[in-house]
Amino acid sequence: MGTMRSGLVSITFRKLGVEEVIALVRQAGLEGIEWGGDVHVPHGDLETARRVAELTQKAGLRVAAYGSYYRVGSSEKDGLGFEKVLASAEALGAPLIRVWPGIQGSSETEPSARQWITDECRRIAMMAAEKGVRVATEYHANTLTDDPGSARRLLEEVGYPNFRTLWQPSNGREADYCQDSLEKVAPWVENLHVFHWQPDFSNRRALAEGEKRWLSYLQRARELEGERYALMEFVPGDEPEAFLRDAAVLKSWLNGLEGA
Repeated sequence: MGTMRSGLVSITFRKLGVEEVIALVRQAGLEGIEWGGDVHVPHGDLETARRVAELTQKAGLRVAAYGSYYRVGSSEKDGLGFEKVLASAEALGAPLIRVWPGIQGSSETEPSARQWITDECRRIAMMAAEKGVRVATEYHANTLTDDPGSARRLLEEVGYPNFRTLWQPSNGREADYCQDSLEKVAPWVENLHVFHWQPDFSNRRALAEGEKRWLSYLQRARELEGERYALMEFVPGDEPEAFLRDAAVLKSWLNGLEGA
């Protein structure tokens, strides 16, 4: 039985400054933050990464992960080297780096391109392992983790202990499908991104409306060994009030699991 902690993905509030995000997370009573690599902790800006690490720690919070926008197989040629991403994660004190496996869905990716992405995943996993950092794929459409079978194949073929995956429910899919997708990648799952969109990403709903689904997902994640975070990502209207409401719901669910 593992430990489930609570937190926020900072890109939920891209328009807010670092201090404002920290204040909201403290007000909500959550435990950690996945800091995004686009706005709050830009890739390669080590001074900002160190400052955010210090502010997070002083607030009594944890850095759950570094949410990079490194696309495996394409970012290198676009000028974003993994060395820069890894350096930012180290300066931030992040135990985990989020990466995106490819730029196309699994069914659209040619075998040769898939092999290249797999090899690159192995390369960056080796680099991160030397620094004691884990790498986790975003579980997302238009990547090689858009399908549970494809995601599992990638994780198996990379084959490094520090190469893992995040997980979130697939947009517009039934609860049974999402539960099965979680089960297929369970041995590699790190943090969960928590939101309730029904029937698709353009319809953000109050988290409480997804209680039946999410209690099942969280219970399965808690059965896994180790520590991981349930990180809130995106809320109705991008409103702090909606976040605080949904955070209270998430905390109640996690507390219920601990008491079960």
